[in-house]
Amino acid sequence: MVTDKIQKKIDRLRQQLWHHSHLYYVLDDPEISDSEYDRLYRELQKLEQDHPELVTHDSPTQRIGAKPLDSFSQVQHRIPMLSLDNVFSEDELQAFYKRIQDRLNSTDTVEFAVEPKLDGLAISIVYENGELVQAATRGDGEIGEDVTQNIRTVQSVPLRLMGEDYPDVLEIRGEVFMPKAGFDELNRQAREKGEKTFVNPRNAAAGSLRQLDPEITAQRPLAMYCYSAGIVEGYDLPETHSEILQQIKRWGFPVCGESKVVEGISGCVAFYNDILQRRDQLAYDIDGVVYKVNRLSLQNELGFVARAPRWAIAHKFPAQEEVTKILDVDFQVGRTGALTPVARLKPVFVGGVTVSNATLHNMDEVRRKDIHIGDQVIVRRAGDVIPEVARVVNSARGKDVKPIALPDKCPVCQSDVEQTEGEAVARCSGGLFCKAQRTEAIKHYASRKAMDIDGLGDKLVEQLVEAGLIDTVADLYQLDIDAVAALKRMGDKSAHNLIEAIAVSRQPTLAKFIYALGIREVGETTASSLADAFGSLDALAEASEERLQEVPDVGPVVAQHVVHFFSEQHNLDVIKQLLDSGINFKQQAVASALNEQLKGRTFVITGTLHSMTRDQAKAKLLAAGAKVTGSVSAKTDYLLAGEKAGSKLSKAEKLGVKVIDEQQLDELLS
Repeated sequence: MVTDKIQKKIDRLRQQLWHHSHLYYVLDDPEISDSEYDRLYRELQKLEQDHPELVTHDSPTQRIGAKPLDSFSQVQHRIPMLSLDNVFSEDELQAFYKRIQDRLNSTDTVEFAVEPKLDGLAISIVYENGELVQAATRGDGEIGEDVTQNIRTVQSVPLRLMGEDYPDVLEIRGEVFMPKAGFDELNRQAREKGEKTFVNPRNAAAGSLRQLDPEITAQRPLAMYCYSAGIVEGYDLPETHSEILQQIKRWGFPVCGESKVVEGISGCVAFYNDILQRRDQLAYDIDGVVYKVNRLSLQNELGFVARAPRWAIAHKFPAQEEVTKILDVDFQVGRTGALTPVARLKPVFVGGVTVSNATLHNMDEVRRKDIHIGDQVIVRRAGDVIPEVARVVNSARGKDVKPIALPDKCPVCQSDVEQTEGEAVARCSGGLFCKAQRTEAIKHYASRKAMDIDGLGDKLVEQLVEAGLIDTVADLYQLDIDAVAALKRMGDKSAHNLIEAIAVSRQPTLAKFIYALGIREVGETTASSLADAFGSLDALAEASEERLQEVPDVGPVVAQHVVHFFSEQHNLDVIKQLLDSGINFKQQAVASALNEQLKGRTFVITGTLHSMTRDQAKAKLLAAGAKVTGSVSAKTDYLLAGEKAGSKLSKAEKLGVKVIDEQQLDELLS
């Protein structure tokens, strides 16, 4: 009986503290004084100390107190956290709007939900039965870092959803940031203690959220604004993005007060110009504006392209610029052998960071801008884009400036530097022998979408190259297990697993092998088209530019790159070594012999598959000669529907598209 009374008192105190925290941290409209809040907090804290069996994870007292982590674990996002494409001008925005109207086949004015683009760290927070259970950073969009303990310390993030009507599972997505005032105070305290200060609020927010000790995170003035919902189970969301944001607010989350709904392109431009003028007066840093088609049905119809939605765009603010001096110019060599001139600058603070290097892109740009060593130049940095030299301050040019010359020899391997007529880019002819290209070529060869050598990550590739164990991709199949085991952080078991994974990669599809070679402009889809068209590596190697251009997705430029690649003797030598090492294309041979009914057919994949991943299903279909797209249309032949298929299934049924499951797919493939 006593426990029941205490439980009711604890519940009442928690409800009061949740309510007043929401008023203070989210609505900025407190009803009680800080001292009264502290009194309620201490009362609850005392009761929980006396009755630890009554403490819950969502209690206001549990924001801080978790033990420091050794490292962050990884979290697989059930729905990828996609990035947004950018526009930098009104003309580009007009082009984006036209693409939307063209795809919708309508000239009706489109309604947009618009909001400032916060300069912070994207976050995903999952609630189950109303309680916060997991938080993860965006990471690469597919996999992020588990920062649950740290996000619990952010006062504006509710530990429990408000109200009683909420989803069984709810994923909230937003941006964690550090307000300007908090950033200034944090740096002031650091200066007083003689500690290193943060460069800008974004770095401060990212560094604070990724502390292994949540008590340190709790001391940082972090905040969050929510901008969308991800996974939602057991609840029907409203039909527009703006209404979803209002529902998110009712559940207790902070939403940016500048968010609004506008009509058409004129409304977007007016919002952009207004917020740009008020940018410096805002309490937080922003680097642009985000426009989202407001109605969800239109979002579903527009779909996605690559890793970005077609229905949303980020309109970035004008780049920030500063004047500095070019001290020297080096040439970097990329994976494809491209030589990029890089200006070494007198360090200058631009866009929130200190910049000492800037890309000059290529020699055509150097000549067009008339850039010399010793010039005073304007350096531009737009968001996270690599700094570039925008233009020369001609009035400040001295007599001691020196022209920039393209080297005759590769600065890495001393091979000849060649520049194809009509191309702006000069390239090293060292191919897979050049150390700069070699390391990146091996990384690409081993990557998941290429040969998929499990365990052969970037750092291990670099170790193998630096140790002299591999010079080309062919050397992977001759690795000595003892030599690998002797590498730092390896050992016998890891070495055995790596050698086994390399052995497994000896039987790729022809398409994967072609992609793995790293031929310029040949991505997954093009590699699959080439494999399907020629059926063997020998036939592809002997193909003329004219024959290659008969293949879908292959134009004159790609055809030239393919012919050039197979005309280089050192490339042929490495390929021969690979084939001599046991590489064969049995799987591709089977795929090439599949029923003709799949060739040229268009598939869309949706929902959760159980016998294979979506990527595996896509790979099988591409190998069979089918096409795989991201959105359902009247031109779609088949929809492969897994569990929780959603809107694509509804649209397919409406359009009369044939819907199949995994078993039916296997029947088609066999």
